[in-house]
Amino acid sequence: MQQVNIFWFRRDLRFNDNCGLFNALNSGLPVVPVFLFDKMILTQFPAPDDARLTFIHQTVSEMKRKLNQTGRDLMVFFATPEEAFARLIQQFPVHAVYANTDYEPQAIARDRKIGELLQQKGIGLHLFKDQVIFHHNEIVKSDGNPYTVFTPYSKAWKNKLAQNPIRHYDSEGLLTRILPMAPTRLPALDEIGYKPMKVTFPKQTVDPELLRNYQQTRDFPALNGTSKLSIHLRFGTISIRRLTVQALQHSETFLNELIWRNFYMDILWHFPQVEHNAFKPAYDKIEWRNNEAEFVRWCNGETGFPLVDAGMRELNQTGYMHNRVRMVVASFLTKHLLIDWRWGEAYFAQKLHDFDLAANNGGWQWASGSGCDAAPYFRVFNPDLQTQKFDPDLKYICRWVPEFGSFSYPRPLVDHAFARNRALEVYKKGLNDSL
Repeated sequence: MQQVNIFWFRRDLRFNDNCGLFNALNSGLPVVPVFLFDKMILTQFPAPDDARLTFIHQTVSEMKRKLNQTGRDLMVFFATPEEAFARLIQQFPVHAVYANTDYEPQAIARDRKIGELLQQKGIGLHLFKDQVIFHHNEIVKSDGNPYTVFTPYSKAWKNKLAQNPIRHYDSEGLLTRILPMAPTRLPALDEIGYKPMKVTFPKQTVDPELLRNYQQTRDFPALNGTSKLSIHLRFGTISIRRLTVQALQHSETFLNELIWRNFYMDILWHFPQVEHNAFKPAYDKIEWRNNEAEFVRWCNGETGFPLVDAGMRELNQTGYMHNRVRMVVASFLTKHLLIDWRWGEAYFAQKLHDFDLAANNGGWQWASGSGCDAAPYFRVFNPDLQTQKFDPDLKYICRWVPEFGSFSYPRPLVDHAFARNRALEVYKKGLNDSL
């Protein structure tokens, strides 16, 4: 039986412009594509009604259907990587495994372990850059150290891009190099432990007109002014290269958002301790109040601050929250209520359809003041001023908080001026104590 190469789909659920898939299909051997509902990763998604699993299952099902039409298949496993590759090696004479690099600490450890196991069998593991424009070691200072401030990072990023034009990969045009085989069974969602959810996910394309107006509209949550592409970037159902080309054509502001994404992935790679600890260690000395009853009210959108409540209800009902409002609710939790940013980060990780560890962690640490290039600790968003600036007609608030203005709407949890002064005192004391 002829040797084959495996292509392992992970955060790159598409056939088009897929770097690792392109390289696998150009390897000179037939390719067996596989996807794992990884039992280890699924422990991070404990709720049976998690819509992200529906999104993944729908996407994988469509990919599988497309290949089946040509007499080929995407093999899908509900297993640990060790179990899946043991079965694949038993079934096929595997020469090498191809995949795209993942930058999260757990994924790095997984790939190191699988690489060692494959090596014991004489099988190579080849990883490629696909979910970012630049690897963690490509945008660094002249001394080789990573950037920890966004502005010089973004300048270096743009200079590098000008010298290295984006290349696309015609992986979709090479799918005939996949090994012909009969369809295999796709595990049903309930077999994996999840309920199929009736959710309409955002489309995979973005209107060029929206990008051209992005700078003017992106901060107003009542407007359709953002791309809604974050879930597709999270699971790789769109190509970051193609999206970056669109940004270059239409919107510098949108391009900067994509660079922030790359920046936070680099920070997580170089400083993996940020997954659990403050980037600035001094901020781990802050004495959080961590009032559980107040946290529950924040989670439920019942704080008495309408913009905060609208954001939390949008999140709870849709799995999405407007980016400007994400900053407001995060600042409110960490500064007004003095609740540890890790509590909010974990809640977002549970609820956001577009949850990405690097971006979520970076955003929360930015809001709390503890991160790299973060908002200074004395910057405390005033929810009322944010409302006046970005939802002046209260359209967003009234959409998500219909009882706003009535007797049934709760009184504010805390007075803004009091909360701001309290936060400044607690932060100052914690930072002084760490000196």
